[in-house]
Amino acid sequence: MSEKALHITVLLQEGVDALAIRPDGIYVDCTFGRGGHSREILARLGPAGRLIAFDRDLVAIAAGREMNDDRLTLVHAPFSDLDVELEQLGIELVDGVLMDLGVSSPQLDDGARGMSFRFDAPLDMRMDTSRGQTVADWLADASVAQITEVLRDYGEERFAYAIAKAIAAARTGGAVETTGQLAAIVEKTVRTREPGKHPATRSFQALRIFINQELEELTQVLPVCVRRLRTGGRLAVISFHSLEDRIVKRFMRDGSRPPQLPARLPVRAADMPKPPLVLVGKAVHPGDEEVAHNPRSRSAVMRVAERTEAAA
Repeated sequence: MSEKALHITVLLQEGVDALAIRPDGIYVDCTFGRGGHSREILARLGPAGRLIAFDRDLVAIAAGREMNDDRLTLVHAPFSDLDVELEQLGIELVDGVLMDLGVSSPQLDDGARGMSFRFDAPLDMRMDTSRGQTVADWLADASVAQITEVLRDYGEERFAYAIAKAIAAARTGGAVETTGQLAAIVEKTVRTREPGKHPATRSFQALRIFINQELEELTQVLPVCVRRLRTGGRLAVISFHSLEDRIVKRFMRDGSRPPQLPARLPVRAADMPKPPLVLVGKAVHPGDEEVAHNPRSRSAVMRVAERTEAAA
């Protein structure tokens, strides 16, 4: 099966519908992946429309170049560079931003990327294999306390300390360099399994999120997205686990509320500063048919907000 065939875009129509595409608008796909959302956006854009697509994965960028669409600009960079990259492209405001967070199916299914315990491969996990530290490199020097913190904070792993100690103990016999080694260490340490989950699931998730700074990138870019949206522009974010969704939910909720003013300040309701965002609908989840067709979509949730006229 080809790499392209392995990737099924989650909430494809719902995600693009949420942007309320204008044919002549400028849109940003923060996570190109294999181009599912980008292709649908381009299909709804007219000749004057424009799409800027970001991805850290060189394989994803190569896939995008095969599309040969003059309206598409590919950017090999983390989406936290959105501000800088738009500035360099001479773009001030955009009409919509779509974010499809997490790891793509091709990345999980390519054993060489080291993101899955289903394959015994080098313990890499980087989204961008051209730069940065691998998980194996980090584990070689990390303390028990540091490993514990990562597994607890990014994987919500109950047995974080025990796993960290086991990894440190295993290092005395040589570096932990492969996914198979790490999975075996965790499996031996975690005696209680969650139904339907491998014992190493949370540990692998935590290390991947940490090494790619996924939550920090998300926290950093959300205010930039709002600042770069023109009035009426939409921000749509698809998350796949609670840590991401919590950040998005709180950001959109806080951005849709008026600023908190000191108590007893004599200000009329009409004079209150307007919030920069208004929430659009309720959280969207994949339907039963999509989940049956693509089980990996079952944890997805999309939240949407629209830019108001309030000053940035």
